[in-house]
Amino acid sequence: MTALAKILVEPRSIVLPGDVLAEGDDVEPSSIYIERVGKKLIATITGIVVVEDLGDKKRVSIIPLEGAYIPRPGDIVIGLVKDIGITHWEVDIASPYKGVLTVQEVLDRPFNPATDSLKKYLDVGDYIVAKVVAFDRARDPLLTIKGEGLGRISEGAIVEIKPSRVPRVIGRKGSMVNMLMKETGCSILVGQNGRILVKCPNKDLEEVVILSIKKIEAEAHTSGLTERVRAFIREERSRRGV
Repeated sequence: MTALAKILVEPRSIVLPGDVLAEGDDVEPSSIYIERVGKKLIATITGIVVVEDLGDKKRVSIIPLEGAYIPRPGDIVIGLVKDIGITHWEVDIASPYKGVLTVQEVLDRPFNPATDSLKKYLDVGDYIVAKVVAFDRARDPLLTIKGEGLGRISEGAIVEIKPSRVPRVIGRKGSMVNMLMKETGCSILVGQNGRILVKCPNKDLEEVVILSIKKIEAEAHTSGLTERVRAFIREERSRRGV
């Protein structure tokens, strides 16, 4: 680091819009929630600061504490079918933007709306695991359910959290969600839009996982959370005898 680079906030601290996070050419922003003004990096949202040491420079990012889900191409989301058109479905993806799922992104054969109905494949009220194919804010995000692990959800429970808490539920390199699965034996799929699919061997374990996820959401800004959640899971499993 050169004398020009300076981190002005403590890592994992909470910052507000307008707070100066760092100053210097050797500090790079890694978040849409940080604006560079001259040599200063300034927060544009309330969130938790993350500082990464890259050797010859540092990278600063912010995990937002509030805010709606904004789609990005490649995101895996859990959507709820809200309406059916002639050749597409409208999907609620817990975003200001509604998802559009065309018949081409569902079927591998020609579709004739005069003789066939989309309702046979996906109906209003169905949950799906989908991938965001394209989104540019000029039009609603396009989705697909073609791909491994994508498609209609036929079992399990859906948990909803604030989209800003998703990184905390996943954890660094998947540490938190992997711990949840290891400690409970459940399958957990975290959508980037704040919806989480939980599949467990029984209802008791399902409830333990849901309570654990809600605990992570509520305490996302605190340190030592992984071990507290692990202890919580073990205590709940012992209490319930599962």
